[in-house]
Amino acid sequence: MNAIEVRDLKRNFKKIEAVKGITFDVPEGELFGFLGPNGAGKSTTINMLCTLLHPSGGTATVSGFDVEHQRSEVRRAIGLVFQQSTLDDYLSAEQNLRFHAYAYAVAPGLREERIKELLTMVELWDRRKGSVRTFSGGMKRRLEIARGLIHRPRVLFLDEPTIGLDPQTRRHIWDYLLRVREQEKLTIFLTTQYLDEAENCERIAIIDNGQIVALDSPDGLKRQVGGELITFRTSDSVAAAEDARSRYGVEPLITDGVVRFHVTAGEKFLPEFVRTFPFPLETVSLERPSLDDVFITLTGHEIRDSELDAKQQMFQRMGRGPH
Repeated sequence: MNAIEVRDLKRNFKKIEAVKGITFDVPEGELFGFLGPNGAGKSTTINMLCTLLHPSGGTATVSGFDVEHQRSEVRRAIGLVFQQSTLDDYLSAEQNLRFHAYAYAVAPGLREERIKELLTMVELWDRRKGSVRTFSGGMKRRLEIARGLIHRPRVLFLDEPTIGLDPQTRRHIWDYLLRVREQEKLTIFLTTQYLDEAENCERIAIIDNGQIVALDSPDGLKRQVGGELITFRTSDSVAAAEDARSRYGVEPLITDGVVRFHVTAGEKFLPEFVRTFPFPLETVSLERPSLDDVFITLTGHEIRDSELDAKQQMFQRMGRGPH
C-alpha cells in the first residue's frame, strides 16, 4: 500500500509555476527523499502534501486521505518538522511536547509515558526541564522531531531537517532519524539539498525547476549516468571538450572550467586517454558517479548554481540585486 500518492500535482504563484505537474508514489515504510536546490519546488510540494497550501491542479493522498477534501484527517495522520524552528522558546522541552500532545488529543494515560519515551529516544530526557531558548540548534531539531512524533503519526514530513547545522550535528540528527524510523515504523518523506544526506534514502526524486527529472534508488540513479566519470581541467575547456566528443564519442559537460564525461571500463580508458589526448592536462581523475554527477547530467548544472539562480530570481522579483 502507498502512504503517499501524487498525480499531476501543480502549484502556481500568480505567473510563477512552482510545481509543474509532478507524479510519484511513496510506499508505506519507505524513507523517500526529494533532492533539489532552493527554489526547485521541494518546500511547495511538502506544504501541499501537509495541507498548508492548496494545489493549483492535480491530486494527492496521504495515508489514504485526500489533501484537498480530507485536510483534518491528513493532519492527524502526519508529523511535520519545518525548516525553521517553531518551538516555544519560553517553555521547557517537556512543556513543548505536552502542549503538542494536548493539541492532538493524546490520551492522558499515554501522554506522560510518550513524552518520556521520545525525550529519551532523542537523548533530551536529562534536559526536559530546561528552557528551549538555552538549547543548541541540534538540540532544538531533535526536540522538534520528538514533537512531530508525539501523536504516533503514520508519515513524518521533514523539510530540510538539517539545514544550517554543522556536519557533526547533521550526522547525529541522521542517527536519530534512522533510529526513530525503525522504532516507530514510519514512512519518512524529506526534502534536502545535501547530496550526502540523500544517500540515506531508499529512493530519491530529483526535482529541478518544478519538475521531477528522475526517480530511483541512489544506486539506480548513478547507473543511469553510465560508467565511471572522467574529469579533467585544461587551459581551453571548450576546445578540449569538443575534441573529446569527436575523438572518443562521449558527451562532455563543462562546469566551472572542469570537463567531465562518462566511459565504460574507466581503468582501461584512463591511461590511453592521458597518453593520447592532445591538450595539456592540468588535472585528471577517475571516479564512480555520485549524486552530484547525476544531478549535473540530468539538469546540466550543479545544485549550487541552481541555488544562486533561485536567489537572483527572488531579488529580481523584489526589485533589487543580490548582496
